[in-house]
Amino acid sequence: MSGSYDDSVGVEVSSDSFWEVGNYKRTVKRIDDGHRLCNDLMNCIHERARIEKVYAQQLTEWAKRWKQLVEKGPQYGTVERAWCAFMSEAEKVSELHLEVKGSLMNEDFEKIKNWQKEAFHKQMMGGFKETKEAEDGFRKAQKPWAKKLKEVEAAKKAYHAACKEEKLAISRETNSKADPALNPEQLKKLQDKVERSKQDVLKTKEKYEKSLKELDNATPQYMENMEQVFEQCQQFEEKRLRFFREVLLEVQKHLDLSNVASYKNIYRELEQNIKTADAVEDLRWFRANQGPGMSMNWPQFEEWSADLNRTLSRREKKKASDGVTLTGINQTGDQASQPNKHSSSLSVQSNTVQSVQSSYNPFEDEEDTGSTVSEKEDNKIKKLVKCCFNCFYTYSIQGFQFSASITLC
Repeated sequence: MSGSYDDSVGVEVSSDSFWEVGNYKRTVKRIDDGHRLCNDLMNCIHERARIEKVYAQQLTEWAKRWKQLVEKGPQYGTVERAWCAFMSEAEKVSELHLEVKGSLMNEDFEKIKNWQKEAFHKQMMGGFKETKEAEDGFRKAQKPWAKKLKEVEAAKKAYHAACKEEKLAISRETNSKADPALNPEQLKKLQDKVERSKQDVLKTKEKYEKSLKELDNATPQYMENMEQVFEQCQQFEEKRLRFFREVLLEVQKHLDLSNVASYKNIYRELEQNIKTADAVEDLRWFRANQGPGMSMNWPQFEEWSADLNRTLSRREKKKASDGVTLTGINQTGDQASQPNKHSSSLSVQSNTVQSVQSSYNPFEDEEDTGSTVSEKEDNKIKKLVKCCFNCFYTYSIQGFQFSASITLC
């Protein structure tokens, strides 16, 4: 037996049966398909996990947006709280869907990935060890029987050719008897040709029947060997099918939130919040806070008081925020390099300006002004006023520049 023997060469496949030569390749291909199906299932779960993540993000964004809209909108009271309960539901459901995404990727996806790595072993030259073992097992089981089948096909072909040759020889002999031009010697050759063709038919038929009998005798062993290899492939496939069923059930449990206690509580709480909405209570609240139920300081008779009138007048004038406001302090000249030297002088002068600001308002009526500012200080302030409403003046005291802003009403 040659090691380079190809069991499929020269053999015509007459049917789609597993027992035909080479048809075991579909069983071998199923092993490669199992590896590809693991990848497909992982991709399927990965896409679903991505959908769960996107849905959770959309729920969160929706809840945040509508919560702000409802809180800033005109709705109030218990109905507002019931409306906002939908946003709380969305936030909680978003968290659950993120947990689903985590379960799909961290548990189901990883489980398939690890099982695939343990079940299929890659070879350095490509392909999988399990595929090669099945291929070699089927080839070894089929090789002897395929060789005999090839012999049967060859014997059948020779027998059919001999029968055809016999028929042609008989036809020629019959035609030659009706031809008077043929001499006895030529007729004798035709008769000998018929005789030899009959012997060839008997010989090839015997060989054909013998090879067919040998094939029949080898068939039970062939079937047993093929069944043995096939069962090994079946056991491998059974593991994959059972594993897929187990994983799919786990995926179903992760996706089915109806059996999660926290999921049920979310909608039970949502229902309670909606049922607590009370139109009568909201109308009562609006009446008390926005309607006739609000308190009112109704106008009452008040006696005139000089002290009260002066106090009110001063309060109204102070609202204008008039006076001198320091907006900047800058050093000039050589004294800029000696900040500590004039620190005390700066404090004294700034206090002087602040006292002028707090004790003088040039637009107050004389009778309402109880100021104690001296005439000298009054003249200083008047020199600072350059315009009617906003005036900026730089006042230098011992090398420091004060930028003063006066706002007048």
